[in-house]
Amino acid sequence: MSTKQWIAGINAVSAAVEHDAENVREVLIEAGAKNPRITEIEAQARRKDIDVRRVATQALDGVVGNLRHQGVVARYAAAKTYSEGDLQGLVEAAEGKALVLVLDGVQDPHNLGACLRSAAAAGATAVIFPKDKAVQVNATVRKTSAGAADSIPVIPATNLSRTLRDLQQMGVWIYGLAGEADASFWSVDLRGNVALVLGGESDGLRRLTRENCDQLVKIPMPGGGDVESLNVSVASGVTLFEAVRQRTA
Repeated sequence: MSTKQWIAGINAVSAAVEHDAENVREVLIEAGAKNPRITEIEAQARRKDIDVRRVATQALDGVVGNLRHQGVVARYAAAKTYSEGDLQGLVEAAEGKALVLVLDGVQDPHNLGACLRSAAAAGATAVIFPKDKAVQVNATVRKTSAGAADSIPVIPATNLSRTLRDLQQMGVWIYGLAGEADASFWSVDLRGNVALVLGGESDGLRRLTRENCDQLVKIPMPGGGDVESLNVSVASGVTLFEAVRQRTA
């Protein structure tokens, strides 16, 4: 992966300038932009000694393609990239309170971005997803995540089942979310080393993924439906913040 990334859109650029200015190399703003939020981004970037240039709309389009940029983009030196080899150190650093989000085959970049945003807000240790047959971190994911894609360890796994087994060897208990499960998610203990595994938008958890979970659980839905009927980003937010609730109670 190149260390130089472009992020686009008011929320994404604003978050990067505010929270991670040392990794923002320059900000490009549409020459005629009058949006007050863009004006504030420009002022904040200049206060932090980030280069700011006003350019033609065509220049912004050329940088980010068909991604909606809202008149502002930033060139970003992305944060450290992670691999499966980093998992052991991340889990050990969590000192018995690792919280890992595993996404089995999410296809929509907006869903992945929203999941990353929830994971970052919940203080998750890492987010893991397959390298194949799943969306990867791209410009749309970065925009939707509002900076979270570069503030939390994101690990693309070559073999998700093997990575789950590795997590088990590290003392991480793995809960898979499945609509047909008997156990309620509200009944499980989420205070130790825990991984929460959620399936993709259409198929839920794959067979091998299910087999490598320690326990399958479901989110009770008094109104009907099952976990697959929830948007994956909603389900990830619900489960992550139940873990946060238990850990802070």
